[in-house]
Amino acid sequence: MPLYAIINRRGDNYKKGLPLEQQSDWDAHAALMDTLVAEGFIILGGPLEGSDEVLLIVRASSPEEITNRLRQDPWHKSGLLYISRILPWTLRLGSLPR
Repeated sequence: MPLYAIINRRGDNYKKGLPLEQQSDWDAHAALMDTLVAEGFIILGGPLEGSDEVLLIVRASSPEEITNRLRQDPWHKSGLLYISRILPWTLRLGSLPR
C-alpha cells in the first residue's frame, strides 16, 4: 500500500502554550490516534518542533482515504488541527514496520 506524508497544522482553536495533553478532547484524540496506529494506518507521527505543524506517515490507498479517516478525529472536528498537505512519499533509506 502506498505511503503518504501528511502535514497537519494547528488550527485557531489550538491553545498555544498548553501542552498537548491539556488541549480540549485530548483523551479522545489520543485514543483515535492509538487505534489508527494499531490498525497500521499511521506508521509514524508527531509534532514538528518549533512550528505549528504535525507530521504523519501513513499507509493508505488514496488521499481521499486519509481525509476520510482523519475527519473522524475530534481535533479535526473541533478545529485544533487541519490537513495542510497530503504528499505521496517514497521511502529510500531505512525501513518501516509492516
